[in-house]
Amino acid sequence: MVSEEVNSKKQRNEECFINCLPRDLIERVFLRLPVSTLLMCVGVCKPWRNLIREPQFVTLHLKHASRFALLFFGKESVAGERHPSDAILIDEAWSQSTYAVPVVGPDDILFGSCNGLLGLYTKTSSIKIANLATGECLHLEKPVKNLKGDHFSLYSFGFHPLTKEYKITHFLRDCVEDHPQNKDRFNFIQVYKLGDETWKDIRTPEDLSLNCVRNSGSINVDGTMYWLTEDMAANWQHAVMSFDLGKESFARIQLPASIPEDCASGGPRRYWIREIDGKISIATAQTYPSQPTRLVGELQIWTLDNKVEQRWSQKYNILATDYILGPCLAHGEKLLTQCRDGNLYLYELLAENVTSKVLKMAKLLDFSPHKPDNMQSYICVKSLVRLDVYKKAGIVCRPNQREGWELEKWEAWQHMLSKMEELWSRVHQKEHESIESSQQLRIQLNGLLPHVSDDSIRQQIGMKIAQKFPVFPDQQPRSLRRLNLIEQKRDIEALHARINKYVEIIKGVTEALDSISTMIHSVIQDQVKIYI
Repeated sequence: MVSEEVNSKKQRNEECFINCLPRDLIERVFLRLPVSTLLMCVGVCKPWRNLIREPQFVTLHLKHASRFALLFFGKESVAGERHPSDAILIDEAWSQSTYAVPVVGPDDILFGSCNGLLGLYTKTSSIKIANLATGECLHLEKPVKNLKGDHFSLYSFGFHPLTKEYKITHFLRDCVEDHPQNKDRFNFIQVYKLGDETWKDIRTPEDLSLNCVRNSGSINVDGTMYWLTEDMAANWQHAVMSFDLGKESFARIQLPASIPEDCASGGPRRYWIREIDGKISIATAQTYPSQPTRLVGELQIWTLDNKVEQRWSQKYNILATDYILGPCLAHGEKLLTQCRDGNLYLYELLAENVTSKVLKMAKLLDFSPHKPDNMQSYICVKSLVRLDVYKKAGIVCRPNQREGWELEKWEAWQHMLSKMEELWSRVHQKEHESIESSQQLRIQLNGLLPHVSDDSIRQQIGMKIAQKFPVFPDQQPRSLRRLNLIEQKRDIEALHARINKYVEIIKGVTEALDSISTMIHSVIQDQVKIYI
């Protein structure tokens, strides 16, 4: 019996017309499918599974993948209320995702995005590499456990296109020889290649500024990591340091020779290293004297046109907004900017001889109550990159048995979500009960109509009864998936609006039907008086 079922399944696979097509044609069809569809195709038959899981197919599919802007909000406490980490995806048409990213835990902090893989940091003894689309996760031991002052901004995650290797880097503080108390400088970078057994220390060519890394950020472009360091002899008093993930070698890149002009009302000037459309970029602006994170005056953005010649060009010179996003500053042809009003805006720009005119400024989303300086932006894709091939490495560890949403500190947040679902259920139930009670009342009123002798009056009252019936919005099924922070706010607003609408409809229908009931009884009483 079992053999017959196996043979039958084999015959169906052989008879499937798709499998009769040339393999390269099937591959071309699959390359156009999203990851979510391909994950379902994996379970259809063995030939499809083998094709989709081939490293060559994964690489080709990655090249065709659509790009998303990933906005990440780190966990924080606002007005005494805990808010978990969250992420929102925005596609090339600027449509926002609805649901939370499952691989992002409430305590996770994003430190890198590469080929559909996310690097996530927590204060525990491990870090996590997760596939955004497949949900596969890899937990790795940190290079130094319980390191005091460790921070997500000291980690970076990248991929080298020639060696095909994924590497995590860590700027190690407190490691300068003869200066054990100097926590603001470093002379070692710790590197881990996915699949290796341990981290390794690589010495920098000189003592470098850790403050610059924390304040200016770091980026990964084409297999090389870049960050800013101090260079007091340079015009900008900064220089770009690079670390080639393949050769594991360092280099220094000088910044533009021209000196940015300061305005009299501005405070200290800050510098950030950012990525715009795959290019290394430097953004600089003055800050408010009393608020070192808020910008004032003009925001200048320079891009590196030639790495060998160290040639820069000024791309934008625009009026500075309140805060600057990073490490990716743009999505497509538009800049992402934050304002202290709790909104994220898009700037559509046209470059004309370095001076850029703002063609259009549009509000993208309201990220309140999150703080404006607690947002990161990355460009990401959804991919089939597998992590199971790295799971045998000695550094791979199991996650804590009780972590993430299981922790007691997130019970209040979980209770709030449960309360929301309970309220939605009660509203839907009340709407259903109101429809049933209104139907019963209509039946009772229609039962009184035969007692109205005047045909014209009876017809008018009957029409009013038919018209006065509660009509509520369609009751859409509630998803079991957790909404992201933006959709949660909209969901709460929708719930309040629905409750108010329910009260309004019930009040109007009740008053109308009561009025009709009074009218019928009045007509019947008048008829009785006439007969008497």
